[in-house]
Amino acid sequence: MSNSKNRLVQTLKIVSLLALACMTSSTFAEANGVKDLAWMTGSWEGPIGASVLEENWSRPLDGSISALVRSRGEGKTTMIELIVIEQENDSLVLRVQQWDPGFSPRTPGPQVMALQSIGKNRVGFVSTGEGGLKTLAYSRPSKDKFNIDIETSDGAKFQINLSSINTILAK
Repeated sequence: MSNSKNRLVQTLKIVSLLALACMTSSTFAEANGVKDLAWMTGSWEGPIGASVLEENWSRPLDGSISALVRSRGEGKTTMIELIVIEQENDSLVLRVQQWDPGFSPRTPGPQVMALQSIGKNRVGFVSTGEGGLKTLAYSRPSKDKFNIDIETSDGAKFQINLSSINTILAK
């Protein structure tokens, strides 16, 4: 093969690799889009110790999805939590903050978590700083089930299993 043909072949290989890299990068960025979290939308409820945890996830719009969470037990609300997942720099960032009754904040500000993994009906985050959580992951193994996997900053791991409120109300 002549030198000019070799250069042409090499150039085509490089252009092909660059195109593939751009497509892969674009696909990864799209896979990390907040719109891909639509499966989280809905109202979920389940036991957490002696209390009941409710999570009410809004639909993803304009670069964010959010949840209003309430823990209740013995006839009273024990905690309110706000979770916001936003699209930032081709990835997702989760911020979470909790309040005690009387809207008294448990921490001075929200805990910030970065995207760790994402797939079909599952997403995981890892802490980027201080806070009570090391990792936090959500999954929806079936239409009526919603799971939360937690690892605390001291290494304790547990799963909270929630069910669709629509399923609970239908009983």
